Amino acid sequence: MTHTWSEKIIAWLRQTRPWKSAFRRGSAVTNRNRSLAIFGNIFLHMLPVKVREKTLRVRATYYLGSFSFLLFLQLTITGILLMLYYHPAIPQAYQDMKDLRFVVSNGMLLRNMHRLAAHVMVALVFTHMFHVFYRGGYKAPREFNWVVGVGLLLATLLLSYTGYLLPWDQLSFWAITVGANIMSWVPGVGGPSRFLLLGGNIVGESALLRFYVLHCVVLPLAAVVLIAIHFWRVQKDGGLELRDRPQTRNDASNDARNEGKHE
Repeated sequence: MTHTWSEKIIAWLRQTRPWKSAFRRGSAVTNRNRSLAIFGNIFLHMLPVKVREKTLRVRATYYLGSFSFLLFLQLTITGILLMLYYHPAIPQAYQDMKDLRFVVSNGMLLRNMHRLAAHVMVALVFTHMFHVFYRGGYKAPREFNWVVGVGLLLATLLLSYTGYLLPWDQLSFWAITVGANIMSWVPGVGGPSRFLLLGGNIVGESALLRFYVLHCVVLPLAAVVLIAIHFWRVQKDGGLELRDRPQTRNDASNDARNEGKHE
């Protein structure tokens, strides 16, 4: 039986490590693979059938990811409330920040809750990534979830960076100006990327509007998708516990047998 070049490429791709890390089952041509497709679907089977007892033990670093997620929820709620008093226009943006401080009831508290939560979230995500790397959570078969975690780290940094310009004060204006000028020195793509990000050659109203859309719509939606995939893969990978000793052949066969029974 001859195969076309596209079928050969797909067959080769399915044998690569990135593919096997992202997709744990083969094609849905057997009843077992069809069942695994249902059990592996986040909407049809969100929680695992079983979890290891070790994953339920509380450690000092157990809740780093959970705390980061709770801070993301706090940032979402306070961000929506701040949007009720904010206009992404010049000079209205700076005036709105002054009104939040001096006119709006508890406006300064609301803004500080949003700002401080953003700082703490960046620190927690960095600590969480360091802990996962130190424990070897990036190794097989968790490479795909590690890449998703790196994407969440980048989304967190970009959310913090895009929100920096919104107050439109001297600190935010010159900080974004310096950052955009540094970006322009990247060979090949620096200049076009800077122009695309700012909507022009200077930090003006076009840049403020683009940072507002990125900060309030594009990046939060991307973060929600990555968080859902990240939490789902943590559940499907057997929880948060990593093996403290090398996996023997008997352990691997037992795990494969158990996954076949329960997933």
